[in-house]
Amino acid sequence: MQNVLAVRPAISESWRRSESAGVDAGVREAPLVFDRDVVADARQAHPLDPHLPMLEGLLRNVADETEHLMVITDDAGHVLWTQGPPGVRRDADRIGLTEGFRWSEDSVGTNGIGLALATGRPEFVYAAEHVAHVLHRWSCAAAPITDPDSEQVVGCIDVSATVETLHPATVALVGAAARLAESRLENEMRQRDELLRERLLPHLRGLREPGVLVTATGRIIGAGPGEPGLAGWRGRRVPVPESGGTVALPDGRAAVAEPLGEAFLLRPPAVRARRRQGAPPAGARSPGRAPAASGALSGSPPAAGEGPLLALSFLGDGRPHARLDGGPLTLSLRHAEILALLALHPRGLTGDRLAFYLYGDDGSPATVRPEIHRLRQQFGDIVRARPYRLDCAVEADFLTVRRLLDDGDVAGAVRLYTGELLPGSDAPAISAERDELAVRLRRQALDRGGADALWTYAQTEPGRCDLEALERLSAVLPPGDSRLAAVASRSDRLLNDDL
Repeated sequence: MQNVLAVRPAISESWRRSESAGVDAGVREAPLVFDRDVVADARQAHPLDPHLPMLEGLLRNVADETEHLMVITDDAGHVLWTQGPPGVRRDADRIGLTEGFRWSEDSVGTNGIGLALATGRPEFVYAAEHVAHVLHRWSCAAAPITDPDSEQVVGCIDVSATVETLHPATVALVGAAARLAESRLENEMRQRDELLRERLLPHLRGLREPGVLVTATGRIIGAGPGEPGLAGWRGRRVPVPESGGTVALPDGRAAVAEPLGEAFLLRPPAVRARRRQGAPPAGARSPGRAPAASGALSGSPPAAGEGPLLALSFLGDGRPHARLDGGPLTLSLRHAEILALLALHPRGLTGDRLAFYLYGDDGSPATVRPEIHRLRQQFGDIVRARPYRLDCAVEADFLTVRRLLDDGDVAGAVRLYTGELLPGSDAPAISAERDELAVRLRRQALDRGGADALWTYAQTEPGRCDLEALERLSAVLPPGDSRLAAVASRSDRLLNDDL
């Protein structure tokens, strides 16, 4: 290992990390971790994929005209994209500076990509500052790219070249490119936030009680009325919520996290106290009371803020449950089936159609009517008739998964998919929806979900026994990943069970 005297602190610290990782200065190239098919999937799943043309355009003059190579990696230093003239690419191929190879410090020692990922800031590594002797004729400038939503590093942009052609000022260029990529990711985040607010905040403003709207990553994006200071919290962060768990608000109080599809509603203590005292949910209507919005009579949803908000959690093996404007309601399986079908058909269902969806050819409207009556006793007039429909805004976990898959957000869909839709139901329409949703999510996770999304899917009940998903994980997880042992153990168990 090189003498650490008279070198920049960032380099000497990187040398120490490389030595601790056991990197040999005689290493000839970076390790190959992804084959061509896996690289293609990783590209498609990566958040920088839509912004590649912008990054290529920004760096084209450098990478194409002055014998420089542009490299973009994921958060672990796996090279996903490269661009540069043929001569430089041939030289880079000899050291593994190309798609599918890993350039973290622990794999090839001190280098621009590994150093930037380790420090979280733009870095420049010159010639003999590299640990590996084979890299001494190279210099590189790299900058990490951080996702503003999760605040996690998602990748790195690097410009590499031979010692004679790369100026240290290049680090400013890659830093600017990284900031531009982050601004693009932030714009996407703000668009998602605005869609969530448009869908949910009008109903929160209709509540008599305060609530804080929080993303799945813990960012406060809005608040309902009723308590001074809540609106001023927008943009701040809280610990990542879990359904039914408590979260510390910015003022130190604990609030319960109520799931609303892609987001959570945090209820401060005063709200929970009113719930325990038996106060009805804000916006709920008792049986026989007229609907809040005249438009509901035609089957259209109530206008923003005029009706209550019904949140349904029907995915997974747990007991299905609902919240009406935050108030928990206990459901039988049959009532959960009816609510799921009405949520899937917002314009309503006739008695004949609802009976067929629930019971098949043996169903009849006479069988459905008593169930609807009991459901209305619990939910009030939000359950309407002629046709049967829900006169309220609905946020359902299974509907959100469908929407995320339609939008191509596989990671978000897999994160929310805690299991199959009402797995205990044998209603024909529920079974069909359950199977379709499971097949769509599995296929997209396998085809373009990326390693993290595929790992999350493998933790669900259907994913645990999915040998194809486990085999795919074995291919996409890099060597040394701690999850590989669990994947191998589960795969062996499944294969032995089949013998």
